[in-house]
Amino acid sequence: MKHLVLVCSLVALLAGGASAALVWENPSVDLHPAVTDQTAVAHFKYKNTGKKSVKITGVHPSCGCTTAALSKDVVGPGESGEIVATFHIGDRTGLQNKIISVTTDAPDAKATELSLHATIPVVLNVNPYFLYWRKIDPLNPKTITAKIGGDYPVTSLQITCTDKDVNTQWKYLPDQKAFEIIVTPHPGDRPVNAQLQINPGFPKDKPKLYAAYLRIDAHPTGVEPSSPDVPQRGEPAAPPPAASASPK
Repeated sequence: MKHLVLVCSLVALLAGGASAALVWENPSVDLHPAVTDQTAVAHFKYKNTGKKSVKITGVHPSCGCTTAALSKDVVGPGESGEIVATFHIGDRTGLQNKIISVTTDAPDAKATELSLHATIPVVLNVNPYFLYWRKIDPLNPKTITAKIGGDYPVTSLQITCTDKDVNTQWKYLPDQKAFEIIVTPHPGDRPVNAQLQINPGFPKDKPKLYAAYLRIDAHPTGVEPSSPDVPQRGEPAAPPPAASASPK
């Protein structure tokens, strides 16, 4: 008798679980937007393969840069629908992974995690993105390389620094499809924590912006390296030997 009750209970449980269920066509989507795109959109399609209606009770993206819209809240037996997730790219580059958590009123149903993977083109590869001058280090110029990441029409940079005691220059290296950014700190009796904003001017309507970071310990007795013709902050430096002059 006990065995019969147990079997009946299992059958009822399985029947209840099968009565309402959403089956997802593809819970993981890979996107490859163009460098000029402002958004990347993923379509997550589903179907109710059960015998009862399912109500979608929640759709929660993992961050504020992603939104998700439902085609319907209640999905009848045999009906299909989709959730459209929109990732707002902004200044982000490289591989971006976003999760959308979906909950329903199906009995004992766990939240479904939908994955949006977007590979955003990189206009500039900045290396290194952090420079540090210790107190014992001479305040000599240091160089950052910004390599163009694709066949983009980038031949000049606009560079701004959040600290007035840092001078920046750049050199365009056409043979290498890259820039050298020369960073020179000025002597001072205070520490400096600053950011460089690097603007390649591309895409034209809304350029991608890149950053590098600086830390300079106080150098009250430091001596600024001599440089008779130092361009103003953010201007191009003199071109390297055998290279064409940088555009103004």
